[in-house]
Amino acid sequence: MALTKPSGIFDRDVEWAELTRFAADSREGATLGVVSGRRRQGKTLLLYELARATGGFYFGATEATATESLRRLGAALGQFSGAPGPVDLPDWGSAVDALLALGRDRPVTVVIDEFPYLVRAARDLPSIIQHALTPGRPERTGSRTRLLLCGSALSFMGGLLAGSAPLRGRAGLELPVQPLDHRAAAAFWGIDDPGLAVEVFSIVGGTPAYRREYVQDDAPTGPDDFDDWVVRAVLNPARPLFREARYLLAEDPDLRDAALYHSVLAAVAEGNATRGGIAGYIGRKATDLHHPLTVLEDAGLLARDPDPLRSGRSRYRITEPLITFYQAVMRPAWTALEQRRGSDVWRRSQRRYASAVLGPTFEELVRQWALRFADPDTLGGIVAEASAATLTDPSTRTAHELDLVALGEPPLGNGARPLLTIGEVKWGRTLGRPDLERLGRARDLLAGRPGFDAAGTRLLLASAEGFTDELAREAARRPDVVLVDAARLYGD
Repeated sequence: MALTKPSGIFDRDVEWAELTRFAADSREGATLGVVSGRRRQGKTLLLYELARATGGFYFGATEATATESLRRLGAALGQFSGAPGPVDLPDWGSAVDALLALGRDRPVTVVIDEFPYLVRAARDLPSIIQHALTPGRPERTGSRTRLLLCGSALSFMGGLLAGSAPLRGRAGLELPVQPLDHRAAAAFWGIDDPGLAVEVFSIVGGTPAYRREYVQDDAPTGPDDFDDWVVRAVLNPARPLFREARYLLAEDPDLRDAALYHSVLAAVAEGNATRGGIAGYIGRKATDLHHPLTVLEDAGLLARDPDPLRSGRSRYRITEPLITFYQAVMRPAWTALEQRRGSDVWRRSQRRYASAVLGPTFEELVRQWALRFADPDTLGGIVAEASAATLTDPSTRTAHELDLVALGEPPLGNGARPLLTIGEVKWGRTLGRPDLERLGRARDLLAGRPGFDAAGTRLLLASAEGFTDELAREAARRPDVVLVDAARLYGD
């Protein structure tokens, strides 16, 4: 029977269902699951409540030596099992077997949170767990322990089950805990106004802890309170959110050259989305950027989106809105902010915020809406990929930037791929008939492009400022024209 999700957990229905299914597995034999996700996403709450709901064992690792960690684990095991004192754990092999022994009589959830801390002090721990879970080993076959390893260091957690890693092929669950999407985030913050929801999301994204612990439930009361909220909750040195973007980089052990990684992120926040653009911004050769870009991708802070219209070309974007906001608004004025001149900094930063933070966020929200929320009939089919792209007009040798290119599923064989929708997205400008005509010319260019089927391509225009009456009338009579405002992102 499915376990009821505790009321203190917001959203996360899918994650809770996967975890409870894993924990309730009644088959013989110990099983392994891996849970990962950036910090502040609610992983610990999920796993702690799972252990409590199933009568399981939860252990939160800390930065410590192997000896101290074994001692802490032994004390926790003694308390859980009702032993008169701590369980003696001379080494990690004994510790893992003691965890498997918890499941001798029934399925028992065993959570090891912050697992990377343990491995930092005991590098062979993944191999020890691999050996403990060897098929046919009595300690495994006689156990129904449901072992969950959790961690926030994404590069490390991603490598646990990859390639030739010891635990590859051992896990029956690999669960990433992602930030809340924009709709869930608006509900979590209690924001009903779509425009305000976009503005708040552009700063704090979908990280749950940023409302609870980091600003003490201080949410803007309405659009008129947004500016004051930014100053008192985000640009205020007394609030934990103020330094959070810096800590996000400092916490990942793979991000050793902080200055280089900050510069790369600053380049992307400034609109330099290609490898060459990043290299020019930070004064390095493009060939020198492979390692830092890969590390930032593995850490979950950068995403690389291939350009569907230009083979071999990609754009980079920052995945954590707070980092974009920090790089664009806070980092250039850090001294003034530390001197508590947040009001002045925010007043001077309005144009920069709109162009470097709010505009790109709105574009990405439209792409996510197309992927996850839009009715397939609206966009001409089920969207499999949505990204920005650059279209070159060979007759004039000019480039057209398309904020949205939505593609359908690749066909079987060598057929053309459906080009469902192309779009233009603007946060702070009313869109009109000229914008529609530009999109129409772009569609004409794509119509003869090999590899794509543009026969039914829709034209999407998205604006938070709205549309001219002329464009609205045109859209009303043309099924191939789609208009999207901020309200539609949150309610279609």
